[in-house]
Amino acid sequence: MENLLQVGVITQTHGIKGEVKVFPTTDDVKRFKKLKHVLLDTGNENIELEIEGVKFFKQYVILKFKGIDNINDVEKYKGKSLLVTRENAVKLKKNEYFIADMIGMKVVTDEEKDFGILKEVMQTGANDVYVVETIDGKEVLLPAIKQCILEVDIENHLMKVHIMKGLIDE
Repeated sequence: MENLLQVGVITQTHGIKGEVKVFPTTDDVKRFKKLKHVLLDTGNENIELEIEGVKFFKQYVILKFKGIDNINDVEKYKGKSLLVTRENAVKLKKNEYFIADMIGMKVVTDEEKDFGILKEVMQTGANDVYVVETIDGKEVLLPAIKQCILEVDIENHLMKVHIMKGLIDE
C-alpha cells in the first residue's frame, strides 16, 4: 500500500506573495483547513511544507506556505503534487477505499474466473466507475455499485465482481 497519498496538484501561482492555486484530488476539499503540513513532490524529493493560509476559489484551493513569500519561490512547483502521509489522510468509512490502494488490483468474477486488472477509477456524479483491463486486453467499465462490486480486499489486492448482463460483449 502507498504510504503517501495525493491531495492536490499545484496548477499555478496566485498573486505575487508566494500563494499557489491547487486543484484538489481529495473528495473533501475542506480538509485543507485542518492540514498543518503537506509534502511537495518535486520529482527528486519530497519537501515538507507548513501551511500558513487556506482560501477557496471556485473549484481550487489557494494555499500559502510558511517561509515562501515570493512568486519566484513557487513558480518552479507548477504541476507538482501535494501529498500527505497515510496517518494524515482522511478517515475512511466502511466500504470506502483510497484509489491509490485499488489501482492494479486483480479482478475476478463471482464464478472465480480471472477477469482483469483495475486500471483507473473514474469519479462521476452518481457513483464511481472502475476501468478494468480484461485478460484479453479489452477495457470494461464497471459501475461501483453493490450489485456489481461484490468484494474489495485491499490486503490481498483483489476485487470480486458480478458481470451484469449488457456490460460486456458475449
